[in-house]
Amino acid sequence: MSVRERLWNGSEERRSRDELQAGENFPVATRLLPARYRAHLLNVYGYARLVDDIGDEAPPAERPALLDLVERDLDRIYAGARPEFPVMRDLARTVTARSIPADPFRRLLEANRRDQDVTRYETFGDLLGYCTLSADPVGRIVLHVFGAATPGRIALSDRVCSALQIIEHCQDAGEDLRNGRVYLPAEDLRRFGCAEDDLAAAVTPTRLRGVLALQAGRAARLLDEGEALTGRLRGFARIAVAGYIAGGRAALAALEREAYDVLGGPPRPRKARLLAEWSRTLGRS
Repeated sequence: MSVRERLWNGSEERRSRDELQAGENFPVATRLLPARYRAHLLNVYGYARLVDDIGDEAPPAERPALLDLVERDLDRIYAGARPEFPVMRDLARTVTARSIPADPFRRLLEANRRDQDVTRYETFGDLLGYCTLSADPVGRIVLHVFGAATPGRIALSDRVCSALQIIEHCQDAGEDLRNGRVYLPAEDLRRFGCAEDDLAAAVTPTRLRGVLALQAGRAARLLDEGEALTGRLRGFARIAVAGYIAGGRAALAALEREAYDVLGGPPRPRKARLLAEWSRTLGRS
């Protein structure tokens, strides 16, 4: 089913998002959460996934118009009108119930618009700037779902979400190149003597592994800085956020375990390591 068809097929979108999130390193909704939270998080996930798929899978010539259609439906939500598309009607229920502001949703749209024009990042600082659009808004939305969004918590959440995004860029470096994008900072590639052709190799060259290890170390430091967020949360919000942090640490362990060979197939975290990291994160907080 095409992305355009999925805009109008809400039942297919709701069915597929459970399947899709099973393959994610950092699932938005865990089975430990009560249904009231899980439903809202899945509605947010459905929106984020749809926007991402428009930016990645729709025919390039159609992407701007499809993103505009989604934004018009977002405008309808905040104007108190009925959205046209089923996935957006699901989102409207969550926005209303949890009083979520529009800005994080608009930032996710802007990230995907940027992906259509900006395909390379010169510095790590440039990449972090992109993460403020592509990753940080998700954490802010999650905090609103739990009624826990404060300036201090948001600042810590941004660090966690940027870290998770950087980890995904490491894991998916080969796939990103096939999609015409390179998220690894160009200055780091040059520093290690890498060419973009290295990202198309069957086995990750040693010099490219150095670049990936550098980004993974930066992500680990961001996770360390953001981990204090769990100590500022209570109840199910704390459990969920600890799970995201644990997912990031388990993914970093998988990258290290495979010696940063991401081109033969992205290293994925082991369930046992994820559960152990989750327990440790909750214990430390």
